[in-house]
Amino acid sequence: MDIYLVGGAVRDELLGLPVKEKDWVVVGGTPDTLLAQGYKPVGNDFPVFLHPQTGEEYALARTERKHGQGHGGFLFHTAGDVTLEDDLKRRDLTINAMARAGDGRLIDPYNGQNDLKERLLRHVSPAFAEDPLRVLRVARFAARYHWLGFRVARETMDLMTDIVLAGELQHLSPERVWKETSRALMERSPQMFFRVLHECGALAELFPELANLDGIPQSPDHHPTVDVLTHQWRCLAQAARQNLSLTGRYALLCHDLGKASTPPDRWPRHQNYERQSETLALEMSRRLRVPREMADAAAVMARWQNRGRRVLKLRPPRVWEVLHALDVIRRPRRLRFFVDACEADYRTCQADPKAPFPQGEFLLGVAEVVRTVDVAGLRQAGLSGPALGRALESKRIRAIRLYRQEFVEKWPLP
Repeated sequence: MDIYLVGGAVRDELLGLPVKEKDWVVVGGTPDTLLAQGYKPVGNDFPVFLHPQTGEEYALARTERKHGQGHGGFLFHTAGDVTLEDDLKRRDLTINAMARAGDGRLIDPYNGQNDLKERLLRHVSPAFAEDPLRVLRVARFAARYHWLGFRVARETMDLMTDIVLAGELQHLSPERVWKETSRALMERSPQMFFRVLHECGALAELFPELANLDGIPQSPDHHPTVDVLTHQWRCLAQAARQNLSLTGRYALLCHDLGKASTPPDRWPRHQNYERQSETLALEMSRRLRVPREMADAAAVMARWQNRGRRVLKLRPPRVWEVLHALDVIRRPRRLRFFVDACEADYRTCQADPKAPFPQGEFLLGVAEVVRTVDVAGLRQAGLSGPALGRALESKRIRAIRLYRQEFVEKWPLP
């Protein structure tokens, strides 16, 4: 029985990057052998075991054969006659199809090391086309390694396009699509995930709300002279620079979806598109089965982002309308996501990506003020029901007015 370090650990070691986790392949072993040594079995499709001390994954060398549609339509074969080269050949990219032997030797039957040097994401074999999930995986690797200069090989992009045209993406479950998307959004260059998907045609299949933004012009008064989809890419790049949370990044992804519904004769202006953005954000979130908190944050961002950017110019009742819609009394986390996403959007439109965003500080501060408005005194005065609600709202609006007066002394109105 021979054991080899494989996959991402070998790849990242050769790139000089930190190795976060290690995966191993066992050649010539059997389940009984590993069980006898204390390994714990996991997984249903093929034999994978956890090391009794390290907890790292050890998988028996295997081959696979397509027998159905989608990501899960495979039969796996594990036996003593499966070689390391057989196992590596079934992997997605050449840079993931290398192994390190116990004596330190690099085993690279599919020229992954050369593709690392050339900064290429290239498929190992034509079997790549049998798994539609690999389209998303390649796009995610593009998002992870774009900063190092990696690009998708032309022949691999052509193969990804063929997968899309064959309708294979329709067999991916929403859960798998969201899992890859959520991971890609947290990569160093999240915009590359969607750009690669757009290039091979997968964006229109999986994220039509985004694909529809391609070529839609924006108002030159507030945005650089790029179309809405390119603005989305820039927003995601800015989100990564600001280290936004996943919820903040997803909210930002959805913020301009409604601009695709603007009639061409009204371009480049986009008036009253926010409600349509909210509707589309909710539809996309339902289709992808996005977690509730993220879906809510995306809908709020889509509906209220413009007021968030202009909040210092709004009258106190309109400020309260925004805070009430964000439910800042009960859901303070939602406001944090909203402010972060608005800040990234704002800075994307500025010449200086580190431009100050006093609107964010104001929103966070004024929300704290309205949270501390005392309702007990109003109840003691005998108010209840609708009368109590109106009095409380008036008191909060007065608090907003006072806070705003103090705030603009520090920050001139933009």
